[in-house]
Amino acid sequence: MKNFSVPIKYGLLIAVGLIAYFLILSLFNVHIYPLFSLFNGVIMAAGMWLALKAYRNSKGAKFKYQKGFMASLLTGFNATIVFTIFFAFYATELNPDFLGNLINMWRTDYGTEIGIVLFVVAVMGFATSLVLTLAYMQLFKDSWNTKEGQQHTY
Repeated sequence: MKNFSVPIKYGLLIAVGLIAYFLILSLFNVHIYPLFSLFNGVIMAAGMWLALKAYRNSKGAKFKYQKGFMASLLTGFNATIVFTIFFAFYATELNPDFLGNLINMWRTDYGTEIGIVLFVVAVMGFATSLVLTLAYMQLFKDSWNTKEGQQHTY
C-alpha cells in the first residue's frame, strides 16, 4: 500500500482541484464552453509534477524510471477516474440541463448522450496523463553523460 500512497494522495488532490475549477466556472455559467477545459491540463500538469517530485524524494537514490513512470501515470489515472465520476454525477443529478447546454448545436443532428460525453472526458484525462508522464520522465531519467553511463553505449 505504501507504493500507492503518492498516486492516491496526489490523484485525489488533482481531482479536487479539477472539481473546484469546474464548480467555479459553473458559478459564472461558463462551464458549458469547452475552451475553458484547457486549464484542466494546467491543473493536471502541476499536480502530476508535484506527485512525481514527491515520489522521487520518497525513494531517494532507489528511484527507478519504471516505478516513477507508473507512479505518475497512476496519479493521472486516479484523478481522471474521480473527476469523471464527479462529472457524471453533476451532469445527471445536480444539473440535468447541463448536457443539453454543453452540446446544444449537436442536439438535433446527433444522438449524443451522457455515456459518450463521459467517455470523451475519461479519454481526454487518460491521454493527458500519458503525455505528461512521458514528458516528465524525460526530465527525471538518469543521464548517460557520465562515466558509468558511457558503459551502456558500447
